[in-house]
Amino acid sequence: MKSAWVERDAQVTVAHYAKAGIAPDLALRVYTTRLLGRDPKLVLHGGGNTSVKMRLRDLNGDDTEVLCVKGSGWDMGNIEPAGLPAVRLENLRKLRMRDALSDEDMVKVQRANLIDPTSPNPSVETLLHTFLPHTFIDHTHSTAVLGIVDQPNSRDLCEEIYNGRMGFVRYVMPGFGLAKEAGEVFDKNPKVEGLILDKHGIFTFGDDARQAYERMIDMVTLAEERLRKNRKSVFVTAQLPQSAGALSEIAPILRGAVALPDAKIEGAWKRLVFDFRTSDAIRNFVDGADVQRYARVGVITPDHTIRTKNWPMIVPAPDGGKLADFKQAAKIAAGEFIDHYKAYFARNNDRAGGTKTMLDPAPRVILVPGLGLFGLGRSKKAAKVAADLAEAAVEGITDAEAIGRFSPIGEEDMFDMEYWSLEQAKLGGAKEPPLAGQIAVITGGAGAIGFATAKAFAAAGAEVALLDLDGDAAQDKAKAIDGAALGLPCDVTDDASVRAAFDMIAETFGGVDIVVSNAGGAWQGRIGEVNDETLRKSFELNFFSHQRVAQNAVRIMLAQGTGGCLLFNTSKQAINPGPNFGPYGLPKAATLFLARQYALDYGADGIRANAVNADRIRSGLLNEEMIASRAQARGLSEKDYMSGNLLQREVTADDVAQAFLHQALALKTTADVTTVDGGNIAAALR
Repeated sequence: MKSAWVERDAQVTVAHYAKAGIAPDLALRVYTTRLLGRDPKLVLHGGGNTSVKMRLRDLNGDDTEVLCVKGSGWDMGNIEPAGLPAVRLENLRKLRMRDALSDEDMVKVQRANLIDPTSPNPSVETLLHTFLPHTFIDHTHSTAVLGIVDQPNSRDLCEEIYNGRMGFVRYVMPGFGLAKEAGEVFDKNPKVEGLILDKHGIFTFGDDARQAYERMIDMVTLAEERLRKNRKSVFVTAQLPQSAGALSEIAPILRGAVALPDAKIEGAWKRLVFDFRTSDAIRNFVDGADVQRYARVGVITPDHTIRTKNWPMIVPAPDGGKLADFKQAAKIAAGEFIDHYKAYFARNNDRAGGTKTMLDPAPRVILVPGLGLFGLGRSKKAAKVAADLAEAAVEGITDAEAIGRFSPIGEEDMFDMEYWSLEQAKLGGAKEPPLAGQIAVITGGAGAIGFATAKAFAAAGAEVALLDLDGDAAQDKAKAIDGAALGLPCDVTDDASVRAAFDMIAETFGGVDIVVSNAGGAWQGRIGEVNDETLRKSFELNFFSHQRVAQNAVRIMLAQGTGGCLLFNTSKQAINPGPNFGPYGLPKAATLFLARQYALDYGADGIRANAVNADRIRSGLLNEEMIASRAQARGLSEKDYMSGNLLQREVTADDVAQAFLHQALALKTTADVTTVDGGNIAAALR
């Protein structure tokens, strides 16, 4: 591992923050924290922490010695000075004289000593930074170091590697106890350059930012060099089927297997979003004949347990020609995982006094021999975090097995960490949005109604995929929603294009739960004078495309076995045809009945089908030119034309989006047609 310190960049950082009155030491603390946080071999997703001791003026104007330490919730890779809240050092140092301090009291004391009371909570390892005398202190969960400390003889290995340059701290759960233990280890040998925390990670320190940072690089490099020494081959490959099958077929099967019925809401499911990873290293790991042993021992560092659970779900290798058998095997594996987790919780909760409430028992990592691994989460972001940590585990466990035998913390310690109140606080207690864990597909996604619908569903917690004939526009709209949204080119009049798009969505997110079939085009003409070519083109886009989209959605929904929701944009023309709009209205009327047919045929599978009839929505179909033309033909102003309904209000794309969202949330509504037109008696269904 090489140092990423660049002197010019460091000075630019100092100069930049000086304009805001930030002292050089704090600016350099930000600089090196980012260097550490941007290297995934050192830090992943909020792990690790850093600190600097300095003097600041408090709110009373008094010069005060403080510790600026990483705040909970901040990511080291993009930290700002505000992410290093300052706490009074003198008061915190006094805590070392205590024999015990509860986690809750520790947090209270730390908050009580914040210089700025609006700052985030200081790191749970603040006291460890406090009890060490150094100006700069760095802490990471280096994958290489974990490969060393996750061994039965970790102390001996560290003495061999570091030859007295690093202190060795036995495993203690983070908090006051670990801080005191680390302080005592340092006091026995104040010349050490850092501390190795058994089964946990590494601390280094120094008099300046560069020294602490480059000591981290040096010590991690020594671990890497040891891992390359006397390394043995690992993971003999198991005998596997010749072909695992397509990822787009495997993912929905697994996603359905791990979904849990919502005990509070009939018809609802607790679904998970997937993130797939594969590589030579991952395949070497998951394809191993002994994978059940080394993959299920535990986590490479306790910090991972709240995001990945303590072991992955492992399924039998799929055979692409026998997916029905694999579906049954996946259900059995999921049931065994959940039963195992419940038993683990029960026996450890008894030990803890029965005070804990069990978390969601579904897995957060799935290993699939012959294919790769999936990270799982209630959002794509959470799934990516789980997948990143799973990849780090693959590397760490592989390293450990290559020089010895992977031996992390035991079950009781893992439970104490997983159900530690301070770790749980990292995940936040905010109420989940209503569509969390669900995947929504919107065709015509770059248009006015499609984009408004995609935004509404994303705001409700769904992961969204926008399909549009203009793939670049779909991608631009997806980027405008959030980093997880997917924009894809798709010609809904082409079978292969639609199937390819749905397969890509299944590969990206794991499956499909909601489809808004929205793409359409408005052909006009007096029906007795319209040629067959025009009518067939309109039917192809305004009817057959909806059937094509629905078929592909149902294909995936049935593989998942957790129901789903089909939503169709049918327009008021389906009920109330307008003059010279027959080529548009006729296929729309057929699509309305298509929705009802899906409701009839797939209701027993939990798949709902509903339609929205909207009128006079500014969009690609009803553009400014058409609005002007139709208003003039009726002798109305454009405003009066657009608000020509019972409520005398213009209806917008956002109104249509909210109607689709309502239908998606109405778990006991199917074969419904919702009218969104401001009131048009001629188009009313009842």
